[in-house]
Amino acid sequence: MLSSEMGNLLRKYVPDYVVFDLETTGISYVKDQVVEISAIKVKNSVPVDEFTTLVNPMMHIPEQATAVNKITDEMVMSAPTFEFALQQFLDFIGDMVLVGHNIHSFDMKFIYRDSMRFFGQMVGNDYIDTLMIARNCLPGMRHHTLSDLANHFAISTEGAHRALNDCRMNQMVFEKLRKEMEKSVRPESNIKRCPVCGSVLKLRSGKFGDFWGCTGYPNCRYTEKVR
Repeated sequence: MLSSEMGNLLRKYVPDYVVFDLETTGISYVKDQVVEISAIKVKNSVPVDEFTTLVNPMMHIPEQATAVNKITDEMVMSAPTFEFALQQFLDFIGDMVLVGHNIHSFDMKFIYRDSMRFFGQMVGNDYIDTLMIARNCLPGMRHHTLSDLANHFAISTEGAHRALNDCRMNQMVFEKLRKEMEKSVRPESNIKRCPVCGSVLKLRSGKFGDFWGCTGYPNCRYTEKVR
């Protein structure tokens, strides 16, 4: 939904949501453009509808991007521009909570930029970043990419890096993370949390010895000496 303000970042599970993903020409929300957008609508924790479209970015898709997402200039030649695709996406999501992996630092920046550019307003939907949830709930994992999490939960990664396949993977990962979130709030849990952002603190070793570091890094840089 369009709004005068951005939505809030949530750190909890909700049963009704839309998981979405973008594929782009690169990693810069300043100069790169969207080439694919997909979403899955979930009600009562069950997928009920899907939306997906390629997008003509009105620019050449660099070889580096194609190497990752397999999307070429020829594939998007007759696709809609993002102004049209974004309106379709907004119609699809309504006012539902958005869910995605690393969307706080990546996907939402493209969505905010282009909603302002095309419509003069922000997207006001609240959203949940499963990367942040995973770092909180699974601090023992070395990496928390979507593929790493899928492998951890024995979910197929076939077709990764195409938006709709990533949405399907992410939806299943989010449902698995729900159980991990439930574990982390049990009274017997001895998990140490960051007083700034609420993320899990992980014991790390540094130049001056061991310390507690926030798993929300680099968004949160809180550290604490080991006493």
